[in-house]
Amino acid sequence: MSTDDSTRVALAFSGGLDTTVCVPLLTEEYGYDEVIGVTVDVGQPPAEFDEAEETAAALDLEHYVVDARSAFADLCFDAVKANADYQGYPLGTALARPVIAEAILEVANAHDCDALAHGCTGKGNDQLRFEAVWRGSDLEVIAPVRELGLTREWEIDYAAERDLPVEAGNEGVWSIDQNLWSRAVEGGELEDPSYIPPEEIYEWTAAPAGETTVAVTFEAGVPVAVDGEALPPVELIEHLNEYAGGYGVGRTDVMEDRILGLKVRENYEHPAATVLLTAHRALEDLVLTKEERRVKRGIEDEWAEKAYEGLVFAPVVDALEGFIDSTQDVVTGTATLRLQGGQCRVVARESDHAVYSEEMASFNTETVAGIDQDDATGVAKYHGLQDRLANAVARKHE
Repeated sequence: MSTDDSTRVALAFSGGLDTTVCVPLLTEEYGYDEVIGVTVDVGQPPAEFDEAEETAAALDLEHYVVDARSAFADLCFDAVKANADYQGYPLGTALARPVIAEAILEVANAHDCDALAHGCTGKGNDQLRFEAVWRGSDLEVIAPVRELGLTREWEIDYAAERDLPVEAGNEGVWSIDQNLWSRAVEGGELEDPSYIPPEEIYEWTAAPAGETTVAVTFEAGVPVAVDGEALPPVELIEHLNEYAGGYGVGRTDVMEDRILGLKVRENYEHPAATVLLTAHRALEDLVLTKEERRVKRGIEDEWAEKAYEGLVFAPVVDALEGFIDSTQDVVTGTATLRLQGGQCRVVARESDHAVYSEEMASFNTETVAGIDQDDATGVAKYHGLQDRLANAVARKHE
């Protein structure tokens, strides 16, 4: 809480229309004496930070930029260990929001703020992801766009009347959210599910063409090297985004079910995520037992669902990760993938922890470890026995 008589609110600030409009509204409509803007770096384009800083300066807004790329990359690698996707695409925005919310909360506490604010509408997921983190604090949570029922048209008119530093309220044809792990594109004609997206919506991925291979090395489930070169997390992700994206890998066009029940059309680019998730699954297939893989699939679905909801800090996620982490020590090795025509497929994998015996699997060996081919005869006689009995009984009563 602020130590003097003035009241202070920390605003998640991008410099776009929604958050720019929120600055005066927080003083005029909510009565706060001071507003501070916080922009969190999770891998957005540099131009976004330039916009935020320029807009903050024009508003005479106290502004802070927090570098959370490393924390975000660590969470992305947790998602790799969990093989996490939501309705067929790698989670990106959903993973970034809790990291951003935590960083803003830290700034708010450091500057004795009384409240936290965001510019989310009442229709999307992000309001819930921010507030799941913030409502665990003692600070008030404010959502002007949602609480005041603002429309985009009203915001544009308000910005014009107040001469706020926005480009006539026009932020482009597409609504884009980009971070280190993924790039999401929506809005405009993309809202029509029958509309075929033009090539211009893509920036990270080239039109699918060409062919190459890439080898990813893991240690205890965590990616550590690409083609034999050790790289720290942020650099590894950035390298694969550029490299795999050059072969058109990592595009998803999906009808997504939001938390509030709305169905929306989303387009995503996620080259590094596609490569790392594919490689990790391939390595797990080699080193984990059938039962471990079966049980882990259910755990992965639960982890991904909680992550989509922005609840990665929930106690149940800790419990899920307890099982996931128990399986990852052996996920050490290398998977080689072929990138071709926009597709990413495994072509080789190796690990010292492989639950595999080439000698036992070979058709050219008769007896291995005291087991003969003929030993399978008894198994074959019992396999499907109950089904055969049930079918025989059914035939009697036809």
